Amino acid sequence: MSSRTSPMGRPITIRRAVARDAKRLTRLVRGSGAYSGKYAAAVAGYRVGPDYIEAHRVFVAVGADEHGDRVLGFYSLVLAPPELDLLFVADEAQGRGIGRLLVAHMLSEARAAGLDCVKVVSHLPAEGFYHRVGAVRVGTVLANPPVLPWDRPEFEFRVPAE
Repeated sequence: MSSRTSPMGRPITIRRAVARDAKRLTRLVRGSGAYSGKYAAAVAGYRVGPDYIEAHRVFVAVGADEHGDRVLGFYSLVLAPPELDLLFVADEAQGRGIGRLLVAHMLSEARAAGLDCVKVVSHLPAEGFYHRVGAVRVGTVLANPPVLPWDRPEFEFRVPAE
């Protein structure tokens, strides 16, 4: 577990996800404004289950509020093949540097696992974010109708040595 401060000065804790986080993470994915309108079908039945959390390196960014710890975002790092499978920040928490903190944490985890690069297939509205946090576009993943009827940009993070 690590504690950091967001650029807005609020303490953010990034910790390993546990099975009881599954429902909150699923709600975050399904409720994402980035997946509204024509993109809604891509996450309509999506589920982040306890089995997924146990199988991958899933980390949650939480911040304290009047209701206790609040999930602000999360990511999932798959080691083989190396891929940032999921990265979500709650709509109301976007623009506060939480996504940047999650990417930095993911790169630290990737380095600790001995990885030198991590692939990510981006959702179209997130393309600019990945550019801003240092990912390099390496290709395009072609559409897979009917679930994903649009092409998606593929990026790669180079994992810096210590």
